[in-house]
Amino acid sequence: MRGRTPVWGTGISRRTLLKGTGAAALAAAMGPQLKARATTFQTPTVNISGTELKILQWSHFVPTYDTWFDNFVKEWGTANGVTTTVDHINTADVPAAIAAEISAGQGHDLIEHIVPVAQYGPAMLDMTDVVQEMTNRHGPQLDLAKRNSFNPTTNTYYAFNHGYAPDPANYRKSLWEQAGLPNGPATFDELLEGGGKIMNEQGVQMGIGMSNEVDSNMAAQAMMWAFGGAVQDENENVVINSPETIAAVEYMAKLFETAMTPEVFGWTAASNNQLMIAGQASYILNSISAYRTAQADQPDVAKDVFFGTPLVGPAGPERALAHGHAVFNYMIPKHSKFPDTAKEFLFHLVANYDQAANESKLYNFPAFPSTVPNLTQEGGPLDNDPFGSEPANKLAPLKTAEQWTTNLGWPGPANPAIGEVFGSFILPNMMARTARGEMSAAESVAKAEQDTLPIFEKWRSQGLIGGGQ
Repeated sequence: MRGRTPVWGTGISRRTLLKGTGAAALAAAMGPQLKARATTFQTPTVNISGTELKILQWSHFVPTYDTWFDNFVKEWGTANGVTTTVDHINTADVPAAIAAEISAGQGHDLIEHIVPVAQYGPAMLDMTDVVQEMTNRHGPQLDLAKRNSFNPTTNTYYAFNHGYAPDPANYRKSLWEQAGLPNGPATFDELLEGGGKIMNEQGVQMGIGMSNEVDSNMAAQAMMWAFGGAVQDENENVVINSPETIAAVEYMAKLFETAMTPEVFGWTAASNNQLMIAGQASYILNSISAYRTAQADQPDVAKDVFFGTPLVGPAGPERALAHGHAVFNYMIPKHSKFPDTAKEFLFHLVANYDQAANESKLYNFPAFPSTVPNLTQEGGPLDNDPFGSEPANKLAPLKTAEQWTTNLGWPGPANPAIGEVFGSFILPNMMARTARGEMSAAESVAKAEQDTLPIFEKWRSQGLIGGGQ
């Protein structure tokens, strides 16, 4: 296969990149200077010629990745005598598709989802051998990647995590400058004060969802952490009903009243992106995908979008955390006809992860840092964005993402109970009930605890989570 060399190794200057705006102009500026390189191919460890590989995965939020990936899979298949199929679906539809295939006992050989779904772990192959082989080839896997794919109770990897997308703050600099915070908010107090001022004086709302979708889950979890709360403790005991969680819910209700509109109760995963791209949001929590879309479709908005690290709350800087906006977990169902073929493809993908990072326009960060060694280094692509950011170092806050990105369900593991809690959207509904005035914060948190406890008890009774002390 002939692929694109990661653009941060081509010597393209910022001046060349900035000659045009939008996707077409950017491509025209960059295209002639890109040198094709051969993808790294390794001889499979087992004979996979004559087999098939059927992949099901989410439609990537940076569409160029899917175009590249489909060709990447096809050419790997051709090189190894493997018939390949790749099916992309909306990320919100992946869990239901997994459940349907488990029920039918047939389907795809490899399934990717962007949120840990350990509740499906019993129907998946243990990927410990894959992780061990990857470690032998590429060095240690990030701890956050392990914690998003490993069940310590069963001592198994229910998934293989190959990377993640950081979940920074996205804010409109011009709006926050007028509110007296030119670098955006750094604390939840500043978010409330500045966001309210922007709403009152400039008529632009904030975009933090409280609906049945993944971004609302992530926002609620991060807010709980910052206020000192959590769903579970490190021993997998339910601790959601706490003064700290109640304070977080009270804060969210105040934030809604001050700086948001009721549309956040009915959002999909794309809604905050759309609001930001349309220039109608002062602040959202998201990956860089909305910004990349704005670069092509609304370049004036894109120039005004900047990024920040997780906000500091009452619990202090050490709990200013975020879950990965996406954690890329591949699973091999036990019904797979060709599990060895699926594993060999994963070896191939990680060996070429510099291309994955490049083709996702730096959305994909590696779980094995050695595969994209200069990504977070001084003077690397986050300091000099090869995709035309103005200023060129706009993505620099992501250089520390490994330090503030953690796993679903922290401080405990991303276990089956946490997966079901997130799949049931208990956390955003907890926030929404109080924001809508249906329950006090204490009542809504108590309701969330009532919804959560049976889930943990069910999985504990099956021996798939710890706790119970």
